[in-house]
Amino acid sequence: MWEFANPARFMRISGVALPWVSVLAALALVAGLGWGFFATPDDFRQGSTVKIIYIHVPAAMMAINIYVMMALASLVWLIRRHHVSALAAKAAAPVGAAMTLIALVTGALWGQPMWGTAWAWDPRLTSFLILMFFYVGYTALWAAIEDPDAAADLTSVLCLVGSVFAIVSRYAVLFWNQGLHQGASLSLDRETNVDDVFWRPLVLCLVGFFLLFLALLLLRVRTEIRLRRARALRLAAGEGA
Repeated sequence: MWEFANPARFMRISGVALPWVSVLAALALVAGLGWGFFATPDDFRQGSTVKIIYIHVPAAMMAINIYVMMALASLVWLIRRHHVSALAAKAAAPVGAAMTLIALVTGALWGQPMWGTAWAWDPRLTSFLILMFFYVGYTALWAAIEDPDAAADLTSVLCLVGSVFAIVSRYAVLFWNQGLHQGASLSLDRETNVDDVFWRPLVLCLVGFFLLFLALLLLRVRTEIRLRRARALRLAAGEGA
């Protein structure tokens, strides 16, 4: 794993992997969303509204897991001072914020006809909203601090603090018995899963969303490494002058 901490090696490996991951992400998303929206029946209770799960569930799962990935990368930075890990956390944040926003919007679209309201101060919904604020705050803090190492230090601490809400967002239904939000649609216990007719395309959509995130992450980390190199060259040129 530490081989990726070398920026030059990361650029070589990611340059080879990025086209393949991008193509696989596109194929999985087209297949999963097409299968889910056009080849599955309406639910006998929820009607066609049930098909929101093909976007909502993958986006919500990625929103939580991206933040967990950011927390781990931030911890690596604080302990090992590997710049690629800090840049990976920075690169992942806007993607995670977008996933969180998609989950909130699609949840509201589903909640209006099912619950009779687009929003409720349900434990999981509230923790997800706070998670969104942490994503935005993390990104804003990176932009507000000019020195990249100082920015990495402060944002890493903020990220680790916010990881509490990522955990709460995942397990809020278990922590609090009350609340409108139902349990997980996917579980190791097959009795709690959605029906197979919805489950199979949903899994494919999950794969597609993960590959999409991976492709965006590789692309954005490569961009961050190039920007860091350009900044170092400007500073070196300024000192030489």
